[in-house]
Amino acid sequence: MRNTAKLTTAVLAASALTLGLTACGSDKDSGSLDASGPLVVAASPTPHAEILDFVKDKLAKKAGLDLEVKEFTDYITPNTATEDGSVGANYFQNQPYLDDFNNKRGTHIVPVVTVHLEPLGLYSHKVKKADALKSGATVAVPNDAVNEARALKLLAANGLITLKDGVGNEATPRDITKNPKDLKFKEVEAAQTPRSLDDVDAAVVNGNYAISAGLKPAKDALVLESPKDNPYGNFLAVKKGNEKDPRVTKLAKLLTSPEVKKFIEDKYQGSVIPSF
Repeated sequence: MRNTAKLTTAVLAASALTLGLTACGSDKDSGSLDASGPLVVAASPTPHAEILDFVKDKLAKKAGLDLEVKEFTDYITPNTATEDGSVGANYFQNQPYLDDFNNKRGTHIVPVVTVHLEPLGLYSHKVKKADALKSGATVAVPNDAVNEARALKLLAANGLITLKDGVGNEATPRDITKNPKDLKFKEVEAAQTPRSLDDVDAAVVNGNYAISAGLKPAKDALVLESPKDNPYGNFLAVKKGNEKDPRVTKLAKLLTSPEVKKFIEDKYQGSVIPSF
């Protein structure tokens, strides 16, 4: 994932101090932030931080927004840091993932504005077409509940498996009712799916991790999610109560501006799709 900044505990603590010294004497349940400082946003390196860096470099100053971008390479810390005030917002996730996270962890993160879709894709170093997968082939899938279900639905939509009716975002390999190729599934951390390609026959990879690994979803994926009626758009999110923070509303407006739409279309060439 390029030379990504690793956010250590010390940096998190420093960010918390920078963001909200006033929070020490405030009502924690309100989720209010100190609106006088910079808006610190936690983001996955690609494409989220790249999009935020574009906003910071090209648009934020004119809009009167002091924006700071913190990169994370996992799907947990951005939400926990947003919940505890170490950062003011995050940009990395979709609604099914957030719903699952809030339910399991007791957090209070809410979406502000949807910005883009990263189509999930099936990739392989061993075959050129999905139907060329051999009987008994091993397919790596993300091991978090939402992305695993999403991966299985992608395979089902392309005829590789059949899932039990109505399983939705909770599908697991146990919900497969037909598996004509007798595919085997290896559950790995989402960030590790690109690296697993040398060890398995194919892998279902999230768009941001595919791009970070040098894959081009629009070109390299054996099969790719359709953007039509897709519930997995990625959005700017905050702790409940901070939706109207003036810095957040400014950033939401900038992230859905014509300039950002053009940036996404020009840079990612269909591998990331604007959702506005």
